[in-house]
Amino acid sequence: MPIRSFFPSFVSVSPVKFKTQSNIKKNQELREEILKIRELDDKGQKWSRQNYSGGYTSYASMNRLDQFSTTFSELRNALDQNIQDFARHLELELSGRKLVMTNLWANVMNTGTVHSMHLHPLSVISGTYYVQTPKKCSALKFEDPRLVQFMGSPPRKSKARAENQRFISLEAKAGQVILFESWMKHEVPPNPSRQERISLSFNYDWI
Repeated sequence: MPIRSFFPSFVSVSPVKFKTQSNIKKNQELREEILKIRELDDKGQKWSRQNYSGGYTSYASMNRLDQFSTTFSELRNALDQNIQDFARHLELELSGRKLVMTNLWANVMNTGTVHSMHLHPLSVISGTYYVQTPKKCSALKFEDPRLVQFMGSPPRKSKARAENQRFISLEAKAGQVILFESWMKHEVPPNPSRQERISLSFNYDWI
């Protein structure tokens, strides 16, 4: 059929490659350091009790973890390659400027913890690297950015192709990173797992 696709929304799901160690060993280091930070971060604990019920995030207290220790700066260095690959796919014209990490923060989601629908304004590419993903933990859910324009449009079939769905959920897998353009709205539904779901989220800006 003479049907063409315009204005697609791209999401990258790929492993992260570290130069000196495996993802399993690196994730063990990241997990230990994140849990230690949670224990010491009084400001983050207070903010999380008010805004991140049942879980912990360093978003409002320590959101430049790549400047905190080499454990996180090594992750940033590895993510830079994934970002470059994604930017090439998007065919971004950077005009001599670069995409640079401007935020990196930790998230620990206990049973029932939810991260409501949101976007990352003023950034270019955002994403999440997964450190610990217990079986049946919550996925990352994206919303079709055109949703508010549909008005009288009927719903899509339950078995519609992925590109025709109104919402898409991507499984969280330890050692992988999910990248998306920062204007894409997304959420993490309540975590059904009895174990902690641990991740690191970040933004890259055009600098």
